[in-house]
Amino acid sequence: MLGATACDKDLLDQVNPNQPTTETFWRNSDDAIKGANAAYSGLQQLGTYRRWLNFAFDLRSDDSFSSSPWGELADFTRFTQPNYNFEVSRDIWRDHYRAIWRTNQVLANVPNIEMDAALKARVLGEARFLRALYYFNLVSLYGNVPLALQPADPTNLPAQATEAQVWAQIIEDLQAAKGALPVSYTGSNDVGRATKGAATTLLGKVYMQNRQWAQAQAQFQEVISSNQYQLAANYTDNFRHTTENNRESIFEVQFSDAKLGGNDQDDATSSEGGQRSQFWGVPGAGFVDGELRPWVINEFLQEGTTAGQRDPRLAATAFYNRRNFTTALPVDADTLVYGRGFLTRFRGNARDLSRIYWRKYQTDYYRTFENFDSPINHRVMRYADVMLLQAEALNEQGQTQTAVPLINQVRQRAGLAPLVAATFNQNSLRMQLMHERVTELTGEGWRWFDLRRWGLIENQAGLDQLRQRDPDFVNFQLNRSRLLPIPQNDIDLARLTQNPGW
Repeated sequence: MLGATACDKDLLDQVNPNQPTTETFWRNSDDAIKGANAAYSGLQQLGTYRRWLNFAFDLRSDDSFSSSPWGELADFTRFTQPNYNFEVSRDIWRDHYRAIWRTNQVLANVPNIEMDAALKARVLGEARFLRALYYFNLVSLYGNVPLALQPADPTNLPAQATEAQVWAQIIEDLQAAKGALPVSYTGSNDVGRATKGAATTLLGKVYMQNRQWAQAQAQFQEVISSNQYQLAANYTDNFRHTTENNRESIFEVQFSDAKLGGNDQDDATSSEGGQRSQFWGVPGAGFVDGELRPWVINEFLQEGTTAGQRDPRLAATAFYNRRNFTTALPVDADTLVYGRGFLTRFRGNARDLSRIYWRKYQTDYYRTFENFDSPINHRVMRYADVMLLQAEALNEQGQTQTAVPLINQVRQRAGLAPLVAATFNQNSLRMQLMHERVTELTGEGWRWFDLRRWGLIENQAGLDQLRQRDPDFVNFQLNRSRLLPIPQNDIDLARLTQNPGW
Protein backbone atom coordinates (compact mmCIF):
# COMPACT_ATOMS: atom_id res chain seq x y z
CA MET A 1 0.00 0.00 0.00
CA LEU A 2 2.84 2.35 0.87
CA GLY A 3 4.49 1.62 -2.44
CA ALA A 4 1.35 2.14 -4.38
CA THR A 5 0.70 5.37 -2.54
CA ALA A 6 4.21 6.60 -3.22
CA CYS A 7 3.83 5.84 -6.94
CA ASP A 8 0.49 7.54 -7.08
CA LYS A 9 1.33 10.48 -4.84
CA ASP A 10 0.28 12.83 -7.61
CA LEU A 11 -3.28 11.69 -6.96
CA LEU A 12 -3.17 13.77 -3.81
CA ASP A 13 -2.10 16.86 -5.70
CA GLN A 14 -5.55 17.86 -6.96
CA VAL A 15 -7.22 21.22 -7.47
CA ASN A 16 -10.05 21.87 -5.04
CA PRO A 17 -13.09 22.43 -7.29
CA ASN A 18 -14.57 24.69 -4.62
CA GLN A 19 -11.58 27.02 -4.79
CA PRO A 20 -11.06 27.93 -8.44
CA THR A 21 -8.04 29.99 -9.36
CA THR A 22 -7.44 32.34 -12.25
CA GLU A 23 -5.67 29.54 -14.10
CA THR A 24 -8.51 27.02 -13.60
CA PHE A 25 -11.48 29.34 -13.97
CA TRP A 26 -11.88 31.48 -17.10
CA ARG A 27 -12.38 28.46 -19.42
CA ASN A 28 -15.86 28.70 -20.97
CA SER A 29 -19.01 30.78 -21.39
CA ASP A 30 -20.40 29.63 -18.03
CA ASP A 31 -17.32 31.06 -16.34
CA ALA A 32 -17.76 34.32 -18.24
CA ILE A 33 -21.36 34.66 -17.05
CA LYS A 34 -20.38 33.78 -13.47
CA GLY A 35 -17.69 36.43 -13.60
CA ALA A 36 -20.21 39.02 -14.74
CA ASN A 37 -22.63 37.93 -12.01
CA ALA A 38 -19.91 38.48 -9.42
CA ALA A 39 -19.51 42.03 -10.72
CA TYR A 40 -23.25 42.61 -10.28
CA SER A 41 -23.06 41.36 -6.69
CA GLY A 42 -21.00 44.44 -5.93
CA LEU A 43 -24.22 46.43 -6.20
CA GLN A 44 -25.62 44.60 -3.16
CA GLN A 45 -22.87 45.39 -0.68
CA LEU A 46 -23.03 47.60 2.42
CA GLY A 47 -20.90 50.26 0.77
CA THR A 48 -23.02 50.41 -2.36
CA TYR A 49 -26.79 50.32 -2.80
CA ARG A 50 -27.60 48.01 0.08
CA ARG A 51 -27.00 50.60 2.77
CA TRP A 52 -24.40 53.39 2.82
CA LEU A 53 -24.89 55.02 -0.59
CA ASN A 54 -28.33 56.07 0.66
CA PHE A 55 -26.62 58.01 3.43
CA ALA A 56 -23.98 59.54 1.18
CA PHE A 57 -26.29 60.74 -1.59
CA ASP A 58 -29.56 61.39 0.28
CA LEU A 59 -28.85 62.29 3.90
CA ARG A 60 -26.02 64.66 3.00
CA SER A 61 -28.42 66.55 0.71
CA ASP A 62 -30.71 69.36 1.78
CA ASP A 63 -33.93 67.33 1.63
CA SER A 64 -32.82 64.82 4.26
CA PHE A 65 -30.84 64.58 7.48
CA SER A 66 -29.86 62.20 10.26
CA SER A 67 -30.36 62.57 13.98
CA SER A 68 -28.92 59.12 14.62
CA PRO A 69 -27.75 58.42 18.18
CA TRP A 70 -24.66 56.98 16.52
CA GLY A 71 -22.65 60.18 16.66
CA GLU A 72 -20.18 59.32 13.92
CA LEU A 73 -22.98 58.45 11.54
CA ALA A 74 -24.75 61.76 12.18
CA ASP A 75 -21.43 63.61 11.77
CA PHE A 76 -20.94 61.93 8.40
CA THR A 77 -24.19 63.49 7.14
CA ARG A 78 -23.43 66.90 8.73
CA PHE A 79 -20.07 67.48 6.97
CA THR A 80 -18.18 67.21 10.28
CA GLN A 81 -16.63 63.76 9.87
CA PRO A 82 -13.51 63.68 12.10
CA ASN A 83 -12.47 60.08 11.44
CA TYR A 84 -11.28 59.59 7.86
CA ASN A 85 -11.45 55.81 8.34
CA PHE A 86 -15.07 55.93 9.56
CA GLU A 87 -16.74 52.75 8.39
CA VAL A 88 -19.37 54.40 6.17
CA SER A 89 -16.94 56.20 3.88
CA ARG A 90 -14.46 53.32 4.24
CA ASP A 91 -17.07 50.76 3.15
CA ILE A 92 -18.19 52.89 0.20
CA TRP A 93 -14.60 53.15 -1.01
CA ARG A 94 -13.79 49.48 -0.34
CA ASP A 95 -16.91 47.94 -1.84
CA HIS A 96 -16.78 50.04 -5.00
CA TYR A 97 -13.18 49.04 -5.65
CA ARG A 98 -13.92 45.39 -4.92
CA ALA A 99 -16.63 45.55 -7.55
CA ILE A 100 -14.36 47.38 -10.00
CA TRP A 101 -11.72 44.69 -9.62
CA ARG A 102 -14.34 42.11 -10.54
CA THR A 103 -15.29 44.00 -13.68
CA ASN A 104 -11.61 44.22 -14.54
CA GLN A 105 -11.23 40.44 -14.23
CA VAL A 106 -14.07 39.98 -16.70
CA LEU A 107 -12.60 42.49 -19.13
CA ALA A 108 -9.12 40.94 -18.89
CA ASN A 109 -10.09 37.25 -19.14
CA VAL A 110 -13.28 36.86 -21.14
CA PRO A 111 -11.70 38.01 -24.46
CA ASN A 112 -9.48 34.89 -24.31
CA ILE A 113 -12.40 32.45 -23.92
CA GLU A 114 -13.65 30.58 -26.98
CA MET A 115 -17.41 31.19 -26.84
CA ASP A 116 -20.33 32.61 -28.79
CA ALA A 117 -19.26 36.00 -30.10
CA ALA A 118 -22.54 37.75 -29.32
CA LEU A 119 -22.60 36.44 -25.76
CA LYS A 120 -18.98 37.43 -25.27
CA ALA A 121 -19.70 40.97 -26.46
CA ARG A 122 -22.69 41.20 -24.11
CA VAL A 123 -20.73 40.04 -21.07
CA LEU A 124 -17.98 42.54 -21.80
CA GLY A 125 -20.60 45.24 -22.26
CA GLU A 126 -22.12 44.40 -18.88
CA ALA A 127 -18.71 44.67 -17.23
CA ARG A 128 -18.00 48.04 -18.83
CA PHE A 129 -21.41 49.39 -17.80
CA LEU A 130 -20.89 48.27 -14.21
CA ARG A 131 -17.36 49.68 -14.05
CA ALA A 132 -18.71 52.98 -15.33
CA LEU A 133 -21.48 53.02 -12.71
CA TYR A 134 -19.04 52.27 -9.88
CA TYR A 135 -16.67 55.01 -11.03
CA PHE A 136 -19.63 57.38 -11.53
CA ASN A 137 -20.32 57.06 -7.80
CA LEU A 138 -16.67 57.23 -6.76
CA VAL A 139 -15.76 60.34 -8.74
CA SER A 140 -18.91 62.07 -7.51
CA LEU A 141 -18.07 61.34 -3.88
CA TYR A 142 -14.26 61.38 -3.76
CA GLY A 143 -13.07 63.33 -6.79
CA ASN A 144 -9.53 62.37 -7.79
CA VAL A 145 -9.56 58.59 -7.35
CA PRO A 146 -7.20 55.81 -8.47
CA LEU A 147 -8.18 54.65 -11.94
CA ALA A 148 -7.79 50.86 -11.86
CA LEU A 149 -8.37 49.29 -15.27
CA GLN A 150 -6.58 45.96 -14.79
CA PRO A 151 -7.11 43.06 -12.34
CA ALA A 152 -5.77 43.73 -8.87
CA ASP A 153 -2.05 43.18 -8.39
CA PRO A 154 -0.42 43.77 -4.99
CA THR A 155 2.70 45.07 -6.73
CA ASN A 156 0.83 47.54 -8.92
CA LEU A 157 -0.70 50.67 -7.40
CA PRO A 158 -2.96 52.40 -9.96
CA ALA A 159 -2.27 56.10 -10.33
CA GLN A 160 -4.61 58.65 -8.81
CA ALA A 161 -6.45 60.24 -11.72
CA THR A 162 -7.98 63.69 -12.04
CA GLU A 163 -11.75 64.02 -12.06
CA ALA A 164 -11.61 64.84 -15.78
CA GLN A 165 -9.68 61.64 -16.49
CA VAL A 166 -12.16 59.54 -14.52
CA TRP A 167 -15.12 61.10 -16.32
CA ALA A 168 -13.40 60.43 -19.67
CA GLN A 169 -12.96 56.75 -18.78
CA ILE A 170 -16.60 56.49 -17.71
CA ILE A 171 -17.68 57.92 -21.07
CA GLU A 172 -15.40 55.49 -22.93
CA ASP A 173 -16.81 52.51 -21.02
CA LEU A 174 -20.42 53.55 -21.58
CA GLN A 175 -19.95 54.19 -25.27
CA ALA A 176 -18.51 50.68 -25.60
CA ALA A 177 -21.31 49.22 -23.47
CA LYS A 178 -23.99 50.87 -25.63
CA GLY A 179 -22.74 49.04 -28.69
CA ALA A 180 -22.55 45.67 -26.96
CA LEU A 181 -25.64 45.47 -24.75
CA PRO A 182 -29.04 44.26 -25.97
CA VAL A 183 -32.14 46.43 -25.96
CA SER A 184 -33.84 43.87 -23.72
CA TYR A 185 -33.60 40.29 -22.45
CA THR A 186 -36.02 37.39 -22.76
CA GLY A 187 -34.56 34.83 -20.33
CA SER A 188 -35.84 34.68 -16.74
CA ASN A 189 -32.25 34.35 -15.50
CA ASP A 190 -31.35 37.64 -17.14
CA VAL A 191 -33.73 39.90 -15.22
CA GLY A 192 -31.80 42.88 -13.90
CA ARG A 193 -28.93 42.77 -16.36
CA ALA A 194 -27.77 46.01 -17.92
CA THR A 195 -29.32 46.99 -21.23
CA LYS A 196 -28.46 49.44 -23.96
CA GLY A 197 -31.02 51.79 -22.43
CA ALA A 198 -29.27 51.65 -19.06
CA ALA A 199 -25.89 52.48 -20.61
CA THR A 200 -27.41 55.28 -22.69
CA THR A 201 -29.21 56.78 -19.69
CA LEU A 202 -26.10 56.71 -17.52
CA LEU A 203 -24.08 58.28 -20.31
CA GLY A 204 -26.66 61.06 -20.50
CA LYS A 205 -26.31 61.57 -16.76
CA VAL A 206 -22.53 61.79 -17.10
CA TYR A 207 -22.90 64.56 -19.67
CA MET A 208 -25.44 66.33 -17.46
CA GLN A 209 -23.07 66.35 -14.49
CA ASN A 210 -20.45 67.90 -16.73
CA ARG A 211 -23.02 70.40 -18.10
CA GLN A 212 -22.63 69.16 -21.65
CA TRP A 213 -26.27 69.76 -22.47
CA ALA A 214 -26.33 68.88 -26.17
CA GLN A 215 -24.54 65.58 -25.64
CA ALA A 216 -26.89 64.71 -22.78
CA GLN A 217 -29.93 65.61 -24.87
CA ALA A 218 -28.80 63.24 -27.64
CA GLN A 219 -28.50 60.32 -25.21
CA PHE A 220 -31.86 60.92 -23.55
CA GLN A 221 -33.53 61.27 -26.93
CA GLU A 222 -32.27 57.80 -27.83
CA VAL A 223 -33.86 56.40 -24.68
CA ILE A 224 -37.16 58.18 -25.32
CA SER A 225 -37.26 57.22 -29.00
CA SER A 226 -36.52 53.55 -28.24
CA ASN A 227 -40.12 53.08 -27.03
CA GLN A 228 -38.82 50.62 -24.45
CA TYR A 229 -39.96 52.63 -21.46
CA GLN A 230 -43.08 54.33 -20.18
CA LEU A 231 -44.31 55.78 -16.90
CA ALA A 232 -45.87 53.21 -14.57
CA ALA A 233 -49.59 53.70 -14.04
CA ASN A 234 -49.10 54.15 -10.30
CA TYR A 235 -46.24 56.16 -8.81
CA THR A 236 -45.88 53.67 -5.92
CA ASP A 237 -45.10 50.87 -8.38
CA ASN A 238 -41.55 52.26 -8.44
CA PHE A 239 -40.96 51.49 -4.76
CA ARG A 240 -42.55 48.11 -4.09
CA HIS A 241 -41.24 44.59 -4.51
CA THR A 242 -44.48 43.43 -6.14
CA THR A 243 -44.00 45.73 -9.16
CA GLU A 244 -40.27 45.52 -9.80
CA ASN A 245 -38.56 45.64 -13.19
CA ASN A 246 -41.57 47.36 -14.75
CA ARG A 247 -41.65 49.45 -17.91
CA GLU A 248 -40.55 52.59 -16.07
CA SER A 249 -37.45 50.92 -14.67
CA ILE A 250 -34.27 51.39 -16.68
CA PHE A 251 -31.86 49.77 -14.23
CA GLU A 252 -32.34 48.52 -10.70
CA VAL A 253 -30.39 46.58 -8.10
CA GLN A 254 -32.02 43.22 -7.45
CA PHE A 255 -32.71 42.61 -3.76
CA SER A 256 -34.23 39.67 -1.89
CA ASP A 257 -35.10 39.27 1.78
CA ALA A 258 -34.18 35.58 1.74
CA LYS A 259 -31.85 34.86 4.67
CA LEU A 260 -28.78 33.39 3.02
CA GLY A 261 -26.20 33.88 5.73
CA GLY A 262 -23.98 36.59 7.15
CA ASN A 263 -24.83 40.25 7.14
CA ASP A 264 -21.49 41.83 6.31
CA GLN A 265 -19.95 39.20 4.06
CA ASP A 266 -18.96 39.31 0.43
CA ASP A 267 -19.49 35.73 -0.67
CA ALA A 268 -22.17 33.32 -1.84
CA THR A 269 -23.71 33.08 1.64
CA SER A 270 -24.15 36.82 2.12
CA SER A 271 -27.67 38.17 2.58
CA GLU A 272 -28.99 40.08 -0.41
CA GLY A 273 -31.66 42.30 1.12
CA GLY A 274 -31.71 46.07 0.99
CA GLN A 275 -31.30 47.73 4.38
CA ARG A 276 -32.39 51.30 3.80
CA SER A 277 -35.90 50.52 5.09
CA GLN A 278 -34.54 49.23 8.41
CA PHE A 279 -32.25 52.21 8.97
CA TRP A 280 -34.87 54.78 7.96
CA GLY A 281 -37.92 53.14 9.53
CA VAL A 282 -40.12 55.05 12.01
CA PRO A 283 -39.72 54.67 15.80
CA GLY A 284 -40.88 51.24 16.83
CA ALA A 285 -40.43 49.83 13.33
CA GLY A 286 -36.87 50.84 12.40
CA PHE A 287 -33.77 52.80 13.44
CA VAL A 288 -34.93 56.32 12.34
CA ASP A 289 -31.46 57.16 11.00
CA GLY A 290 -32.91 59.14 8.09
CA GLU A 291 -35.60 61.85 8.11
CA LEU A 292 -37.00 64.55 5.81
CA ARG A 293 -36.81 68.33 6.12
CA PRO A 294 -40.16 70.19 6.45
CA TRP A 295 -39.55 72.27 3.31
CA VAL A 296 -39.92 69.09 1.24
CA ILE A 297 -43.50 68.61 2.44
CA ASN A 298 -44.26 72.22 1.57
CA GLU A 299 -43.03 71.61 -1.98
CA PHE A 300 -45.74 68.99 -2.39
CA LEU A 301 -48.36 71.28 -0.86
CA GLN A 302 -47.73 74.12 -3.33
CA GLU A 303 -50.43 72.79 -5.63
CA GLY A 304 -53.10 70.13 -5.65
CA THR A 305 -54.40 67.83 -8.32
CA THR A 306 -56.99 68.86 -10.87
CA ALA A 307 -59.50 67.04 -8.65
CA GLY A 308 -58.59 69.26 -5.69
CA GLN A 309 -56.64 66.59 -3.80
CA ARG A 310 -53.09 66.58 -2.47
CA ASP A 311 -50.30 65.43 -4.76
CA PRO A 312 -50.47 61.63 -4.32
CA ARG A 313 -46.67 61.41 -4.42
CA LEU A 314 -46.57 63.04 -0.97
CA ALA A 315 -48.31 60.13 0.74
CA ALA A 316 -46.02 57.75 -1.17
CA THR A 317 -42.93 59.64 -0.02
CA ALA A 318 -43.42 60.60 3.63
CA PHE A 319 -45.13 59.84 6.94
CA TYR A 320 -45.89 63.18 8.57
CA ASN A 321 -48.27 64.89 10.99
CA ARG A 322 -50.79 66.72 8.83
CA ARG A 323 -51.55 69.11 11.70
CA ASN A 324 -48.05 70.59 11.40
CA PHE A 325 -48.72 71.95 7.90
CA THR A 326 -51.30 74.56 6.97
CA THR A 327 -52.97 73.99 3.62
CA ALA A 328 -56.40 74.25 2.08
CA LEU A 329 -56.00 70.87 0.43
CA PRO A 330 -57.82 67.85 1.91
CA VAL A 331 -56.00 65.42 4.20
CA ASP A 332 -54.37 62.51 2.40
CA ALA A 333 -56.58 59.47 2.10
CA ASP A 334 -53.77 57.21 3.34
CA THR A 335 -52.92 58.16 6.93
CA LEU A 336 -51.60 54.84 8.26
CA VAL A 337 -48.05 54.40 9.56
CA TYR A 338 -47.24 50.68 9.54
CA GLY A 339 -50.91 49.92 10.10
CA ARG A 340 -51.69 52.66 12.64
CA GLY A 341 -52.66 56.31 12.36
CA PHE A 342 -49.85 58.84 12.78
CA LEU A 343 -51.39 60.48 15.86
CA THR A 344 -52.26 57.13 17.41
CA ARG A 345 -48.83 55.66 16.85
CA PHE A 346 -46.89 58.57 18.36
CA ARG A 347 -49.37 59.92 20.92
CA GLY A 348 -47.61 61.10 24.07
CA ASN A 349 -44.28 61.74 22.34
CA ALA A 350 -44.16 65.34 21.12
CA ARG A 351 -40.79 64.88 19.40
CA ASP A 352 -41.92 61.89 17.35
CA LEU A 353 -45.14 63.70 16.42
CA SER A 354 -43.17 66.57 14.92
CA ARG A 355 -40.77 64.43 12.89
CA ILE A 356 -41.14 63.58 9.21
CA TYR A 357 -40.31 60.01 8.27
CA TRP A 358 -39.55 58.34 4.97
CA ARG A 359 -42.20 56.17 3.40
CA LYS A 360 -40.56 55.75 -0.01
CA TYR A 361 -38.91 52.30 -0.13
CA GLN A 362 -40.36 51.31 3.27
CA THR A 363 -42.12 47.93 3.58
CA ASP A 364 -45.12 49.33 5.49
CA TYR A 365 -47.52 48.24 2.75
CA TYR A 366 -47.20 44.62 3.87
CA ARG A 367 -45.29 44.68 7.20
CA THR A 368 -45.91 46.26 10.60
CA PHE A 369 -42.17 46.63 11.28
CA GLU A 370 -38.87 46.37 9.41
CA ASN A 371 -36.83 43.19 9.71
CA PHE A 372 -33.46 44.41 8.40
CA ASP A 373 -33.55 42.81 4.94
CA SER A 374 -35.96 44.29 2.43
CA PRO A 375 -36.87 42.64 -0.88
CA ILE A 376 -37.53 45.98 -2.60
CA ASN A 377 -35.21 46.53 -5.54
CA HIS A 378 -33.39 49.86 -5.62
CA ARG A 379 -34.34 51.70 -8.79
CA VAL A 380 -31.08 53.27 -9.88
CA MET A 381 -32.56 54.85 -13.03
CA ARG A 382 -36.16 55.24 -14.11
CA TYR A 383 -37.92 56.84 -17.04
CA ALA A 384 -39.46 59.81 -15.19
CA ASP A 385 -35.94 60.95 -14.31
CA VAL A 386 -34.92 60.74 -17.97
CA MET A 387 -37.87 62.92 -19.00
CA LEU A 388 -37.09 65.61 -16.45
CA LEU A 389 -33.38 65.57 -17.30
CA GLN A 390 -34.19 65.85 -21.00
CA ALA A 391 -36.39 68.85 -20.22
CA GLU A 392 -33.51 70.40 -18.28
CA ALA A 393 -31.01 69.74 -21.07
CA LEU A 394 -33.36 71.32 -23.62
CA ASN A 395 -34.04 74.33 -21.41
CA GLU A 396 -30.33 74.94 -20.82
CA GLN A 397 -29.95 75.18 -24.60
CA GLY A 398 -32.73 77.72 -24.86
CA GLN A 399 -35.39 75.26 -26.06
CA THR A 400 -37.78 76.10 -23.24
CA GLN A 401 -41.03 75.58 -25.12
CA THR A 402 -39.93 72.12 -26.27
CA ALA A 403 -39.06 71.11 -22.71
CA VAL A 404 -42.45 71.77 -21.11
CA PRO A 405 -44.39 68.82 -22.65
CA LEU A 406 -41.89 66.38 -21.13
CA ILE A 407 -42.50 67.82 -17.67
CA ASN A 408 -46.24 67.65 -18.24
CA GLN A 409 -46.11 63.91 -18.85
CA VAL A 410 -44.61 63.41 -15.40
CA ARG A 411 -47.11 65.81 -13.83
CA GLN A 412 -50.04 64.12 -15.55
CA ARG A 413 -49.40 60.84 -13.75
CA ALA A 414 -49.66 62.70 -10.43
CA GLY A 415 -52.94 64.29 -11.54
CA LEU A 416 -51.53 67.82 -11.69
CA ALA A 417 -52.57 70.43 -14.22
CA PRO A 418 -50.26 70.83 -17.24
CA LEU A 419 -47.85 73.72 -17.35
CA VAL A 420 -48.47 76.35 -20.03
CA ALA A 421 -45.29 76.60 -22.08
CA ALA A 422 -45.86 80.21 -23.14
CA THR A 423 -45.72 81.42 -19.53
CA PHE A 424 -42.10 80.32 -19.00
CA ASN A 425 -38.72 81.69 -19.92
CA GLN A 426 -35.45 79.83 -19.45
CA ASN A 427 -34.87 80.98 -15.87
CA SER A 428 -38.42 80.44 -14.64
CA LEU A 429 -38.53 76.94 -16.14
CA ARG A 430 -35.18 76.21 -14.51
CA MET A 431 -36.75 77.04 -11.15
CA GLN A 432 -39.84 74.98 -12.00
CA LEU A 433 -37.66 71.97 -12.81
CA MET A 434 -35.98 72.26 -9.42
CA HIS A 435 -39.44 71.94 -7.87
CA GLU A 436 -40.48 69.07 -10.15
CA ARG A 437 -37.39 67.03 -9.32
CA VAL A 438 -38.12 67.31 -5.61
CA THR A 439 -41.71 66.14 -5.85
CA GLU A 440 -40.90 63.31 -8.27
CA LEU A 441 -37.46 62.10 -7.18
CA THR A 442 -36.69 63.11 -3.60
CA GLY A 443 -35.07 60.29 -1.64
CA GLU A 444 -33.94 58.37 -4.70
CA GLY A 445 -30.23 59.19 -4.57
CA TRP A 446 -30.17 62.00 -7.15
CA ARG A 447 -30.56 65.16 -5.05
CA TRP A 448 -26.81 65.41 -4.37
CA PHE A 449 -26.13 65.22 -8.11
CA ASP A 450 -28.74 67.93 -8.70
CA LEU A 451 -27.12 70.25 -6.13
CA ARG A 452 -23.74 69.82 -7.80
CA ARG A 453 -25.06 70.25 -11.33
CA TRP A 454 -26.95 73.40 -10.37
CA GLY A 455 -23.84 74.85 -8.71
CA LEU A 456 -25.51 75.23 -5.31
CA ILE A 457 -22.55 73.73 -3.45
CA GLU A 458 -19.93 75.55 -5.49
CA ASN A 459 -20.50 79.20 -4.48
CA GLN A 460 -21.56 81.20 -1.45
CA ALA A 461 -24.90 82.31 -2.92
CA GLY A 462 -25.96 78.73 -3.51
CA LEU A 463 -24.74 77.66 -0.09
CA ASP A 464 -26.76 80.44 1.53
CA GLN A 465 -29.90 79.03 -0.12
CA LEU A 466 -29.18 75.56 1.20
CA ARG A 467 -28.58 76.83 4.72
CA GLN A 468 -32.07 78.33 4.80
CA ARG A 469 -33.53 74.88 4.16
CA ASP A 470 -31.05 72.65 5.96
CA PRO A 471 -29.11 73.84 9.03
CA ASP A 472 -26.53 71.08 8.53
CA PHE A 473 -25.12 73.13 5.65
CA VAL A 474 -23.81 75.63 8.21
CA ASN A 475 -20.95 73.12 8.51
CA PHE A 476 -20.43 72.90 4.74
CA GLN A 477 -17.14 74.44 3.63
CA LEU A 478 -16.69 75.54 0.02
CA ASN A 479 -13.91 73.73 -1.86
CA ARG A 480 -13.86 71.02 0.81
CA SER A 481 -17.19 69.50 1.76
CA ARG A 482 -18.42 68.57 -1.71
CA LEU A 483 -16.03 65.59 -1.52
CA LEU A 484 -15.61 62.96 1.16
CA PRO A 485 -12.18 62.41 2.67
CA ILE A 486 -10.32 59.52 1.09
CA PRO A 487 -9.89 56.82 3.77
CA GLN A 488 -6.63 57.47 5.59
CA ASN A 489 -5.57 53.83 5.36
CA ASP A 490 -5.54 54.09 1.58
CA ILE A 491 -3.74 57.43 1.71
CA ASP A 492 -0.98 55.73 3.67
CA LEU A 493 -0.85 52.42 1.81
CA ALA A 494 -1.29 53.66 -1.76
CA ARG A 495 0.47 57.02 -1.30
CA LEU A 496 -2.59 58.98 -2.43
CA THR A 497 -3.15 62.72 -2.09
CA GLN A 498 -5.94 63.66 0.31
CA ASN A 499 -8.81 65.80 -0.95
CA PRO A 500 -8.44 69.58 -0.42
CA GLY A 501 -9.26 70.85 3.03
CA TRP A 502 -9.27 67.45 4.73
